[in-house]
Amino acid sequence: MAGGGERVERDSLGEVRVPAGAWYGAQTRRAVANFPVSGRRLPDAFVRAQAQIKRAAALANRAAGRLAPDVAGALVAAAEAVLRGEHDDQFVVDAFQAGAGTSQNMNLNEVLANLANVALGGERGAYDRVHPNDHANMAQSTNDTIHSAIHVAAALALRDELLPALAELEAALRDKAAAFAGVIKPGRTHLQDAAPLRLGQEFGAWAAMMRQGRRRLEAAREALRELCLGGTAVGTGLNTDPRYRERALAALAEATGEPFRPAADLFEAMQGMDAVVEAAGALRVVATSLRKIADDLRLLASGPRNGLGELRLPAVQPGSSIMPGKVNPVLPEMLDMVCCHVMGLDAAVVTAAQAGQLELNVMMPVIALDLLEAIQVLAGGARAFARGCVTGIEADAEACRRGAERNLMTATALAPAIGYERAAKLAQEALARGLTVRELAREQALLPEAELDRLLDLERLTRHPAESDGDGS
Repeated sequence: MAGGGERVERDSLGEVRVPAGAWYGAQTRRAVANFPVSGRRLPDAFVRAQAQIKRAAALANRAAGRLAPDVAGALVAAAEAVLRGEHDDQFVVDAFQAGAGTSQNMNLNEVLANLANVALGGERGAYDRVHPNDHANMAQSTNDTIHSAIHVAAALALRDELLPALAELEAALRDKAAAFAGVIKPGRTHLQDAAPLRLGQEFGAWAAMMRQGRRRLEAAREALRELCLGGTAVGTGLNTDPRYRERALAALAEATGEPFRPAADLFEAMQGMDAVVEAAGALRVVATSLRKIADDLRLLASGPRNGLGELRLPAVQPGSSIMPGKVNPVLPEMLDMVCCHVMGLDAAVVTAAQAGQLELNVMMPVIALDLLEAIQVLAGGARAFARGCVTGIEADAEACRRGAERNLMTATALAPAIGYERAAKLAQEALARGLTVRELAREQALLPEAELDRLLDLERLTRHPAESDGDGS
């Protein structure tokens, strides 16, 4: 921050001393003093979304003739500087702050006003040419701009971060599904032997989970495109030009490449956070799927000698500070932690969304913080998991095949021919005697050899009847 010493500013409550080199002003300084809570600020993605809205507002107000062209131009230039990250250190209000985000809104208004004033030949803190409220906040309220910024930031973060990360993970899983298409292994339900399947089918299911997760996130992103911008304080649009909403949203859509649109009902949109809850729910579904995948990999790669041992995960780092040579499934463990964290963030978002009262939800800062953090960590976790783990997974095809041959639940394939009760006794006796179902059935001459071979053919057992090649199997 350039400059030393302090300057004196005034707001409606009196004088405030502000660092001389700060681009923010009195209300921001008060908020810093009032909320020394966490040392965390709202994410850069949120500040960028705010700046996009302020830029669009200045353009709309200029088009309406309410904002002088030079002032509008200076505000647009200031917002674009914020978008480039040139003043990230000026957004200093704690994430846990005044309800609805008034302090956050004023932090940006003051930065933009001071940047614009200086650009027009004025001084920081004077506000004689460009005022934080009168000009930077023209036709706006904290209530509609913070709400809209949550939608904008989340929609863009989903588009640019999480959806590409999940697409990358889905592609990696599909590659492995293809590579392992011929690997037959025992299935397991209740962590007990179940009918056999192919390893590629397991990986294909996980890839499908990612595809479905992306579909749900796209639906949530569509809901986030609906904005309450232009509602100002309570939804009536007080102090806005009749075409302000239309113009501001058009400028916002053009700048972001997202087709943001006006809310169908401004009062509903401003009072509720339903689109945000929908997005958080979609994130929860993705986290649930990711945790299932991570835990399955940990089980299938358990060992290397005293576990299931069907998979070999990449050895990316030593696993123990005391046991030499130990290697742990660290990438799935990381992903597990990410998913647990996202579940907690979802609970906070939903609880905060439920706290809306009358015309406003004042919990918007914590909603913004937690929703964007959930998107960020899911994206980072999924990408690291895909690159550091999934792409390097190897299968122990021999161990898989051996397990499938010894799988007692192949007796299921004999049930139509010998009956459920007889097949159950066959499986139980095979377990007691340490034999395979095939060995015991042959010993007991339950079926002709050719029929036994046909019914217990592992390739047939792992192929859906709809995929039959016409041989009657």
